[in-house]
Amino acid sequence: MAVDSETTTAPASDPAPQAEARTEPEATVAKTPVVTNIPADEPPVKTGPSFADLNLPLKLQAALAEAGLETPFPIQAATIPDALAGIDVMGRGRTGSGKTLAFGLPTLARLSDSGKRTRAKHPRALILTPTRELAMQVADSLQRYGDAVGMDMKVVCGGTAFNRQIDALRRGVDMLVATPGRLRDLIRRGECFLDEIEVAVLDEADQMADMGFLPEVQEIFDLLPQGQRMLFSATLEKEIGVLVKKYLKDPVEHSVDPSAGSVSTMSHHALLIRPHAKSEMIAAIASRPGRSMIFVRTQMACDRIGEELRDAGVDADALHGGMTQQARTEVLKRFKEGRLSSLVATDVAARGIHVDGVDFVLHADPAKDHKDYLHRAGRTARAGESGTVATLVLPHQNRQVFSMFERAGVKAARHFVDGLFDEDLASMVSARTLTELEAQTAARQAKMAESEVERMQRRIQKLTDRAAELHQEAVRLQERAEREIKEGPKERPRRDDRPRRNKGRYDDRRGGGQGGGGRGRYGRGDRNDRRGGGRDFRGGDRREFGDRDDRRGGGRGDRDFRGGDRREVRSDDRRGGGRDFRGGDRRDFRDRDDRRGGGRGDRDSRGRGDRRY
Repeated sequence: MAVDSETTTAPASDPAPQAEARTEPEATVAKTPVVTNIPADEPPVKTGPSFADLNLPLKLQAALAEAGLETPFPIQAATIPDALAGIDVMGRGRTGSGKTLAFGLPTLARLSDSGKRTRAKHPRALILTPTRELAMQVADSLQRYGDAVGMDMKVVCGGTAFNRQIDALRRGVDMLVATPGRLRDLIRRGECFLDEIEVAVLDEADQMADMGFLPEVQEIFDLLPQGQRMLFSATLEKEIGVLVKKYLKDPVEHSVDPSAGSVSTMSHHALLIRPHAKSEMIAAIASRPGRSMIFVRTQMACDRIGEELRDAGVDADALHGGMTQQARTEVLKRFKEGRLSSLVATDVAARGIHVDGVDFVLHADPAKDHKDYLHRAGRTARAGESGTVATLVLPHQNRQVFSMFERAGVKAARHFVDGLFDEDLASMVSARTLTELEAQTAARQAKMAESEVERMQRRIQKLTDRAAELHQEAVRLQERAEREIKEGPKERPRRDDRPRRNKGRYDDRRGGGQGGGGRGRYGRGDRNDRRGGGRDFRGGDRREFGDRDDRRGGGRGDRDFRGGDRREVRSDDRRGGGRDFRGGDRRDFRDRDDRRGGGRGDRDSRGRGDRRY
């Protein structure tokens, strides 16, 4: 198995001996880890190897060229050859050193070259991240390269639709980017199986430990079959060392030297400030040209500072764990796209956020410890760019903050925010004194107030125009009302005086009314013709409505269509004469004494003989 033992030397200005790589014989690589120390965030140089020299597939090389990437960063140049060879890799370095492509490109290359087909619910590569924001950013960074080699990729994390993630896994996912909690839920539901994983990557392992995810990580890694493992972390403390020893086999270590990066690309500053000047200093730094991130400890402070910055005319917004996932995603998207110049965030919400172009990180509240400080600071000076990190230090925080700097290996310059500012501080806030800083803040607020006045004036003008229209309408309606009152009420014709249609008498309408020759009622012609004339379809002429005495007598009795003349009160002719179908004559309804007697007793139609009471 060929191993590329990368030889990386420090710049001539840095004589640090740890920047020299050790070249190990090939035979010892499988037993003894190879350690390569690289100056942090050293920008790619044209004299170094290109991506084509790293034996990546041609499709990946074309995608990199299309993205404008020709020369790898040192961590990428050192890691990719070993990862392509299937060797376990341990990378150490802070955020922004190019680690995503260092493990993502070789993973995609190995999946593409294997030629295997991914089965439903059985991904072939796994990347574990501590937060959903980091998972989404890793997937975004690798998506174009996955498309280039035809590898399907899916993010599974909390705060997003469960059903969509399940559907994607059922269709088949080549590379799965996941957070530990959501992946464990999917495994327990039987929607994801890890027995076909070929490459597993643990990204930001130290953050996993800080957030208490190591038990879940170990539970997931225990389910993995034999295969390649890669672990990346900013630090290698005791808990991370346990993971390395348990799950990585003879790993090759490539380490980014944080001290070299701090000197070459990032400047650190401590701004000693009084409480009353804190808001002005935050507003001054946030309103400077460029993109900045402002860190606070609590969600309440995050919302308050975000609102104060917007009131001061700064395009700023808050990002914290109390927001919905949709709101957090939208804020982060606006910040990435440059629609926000400042992002106010808590530590939990900002973990794993990778946004290029952030040139200033401000600790409005000092970090809890040196690890959080380094994580915060890692949001700037990414990919070889320069950046500034400043911490606001109140009098009672002095000892704590400088002790933290010492543990982080950072030398921070002190600046007193009082009297005349020194040159560095003046360049950071574009002011020479605190009074000038306050004047700038007041000027921004005045400008915002003027803008608000203009907006309100436009609103007032619209309301004024609307009021004038309503007034004219009221005058018009009032004049109309006065005319109606002056003219008096109009006489409405009585009912008997109204013109009436010649509909004929009631009996004519139903029996050939309206002269018997027109269309009759509803324009249907002579109704007499439809039913046989005079509505005798029931066996006789229909009498006038007023002849109530004839309704049940002989006047309407001649309904011969039922088999006979209808006699008194539907008597015996309805069913064949005297209702004898049940074996007897039906008596008059009023003869109550005969109802149960012989009048109805002879029900011989049922073959049971005469029925008696």
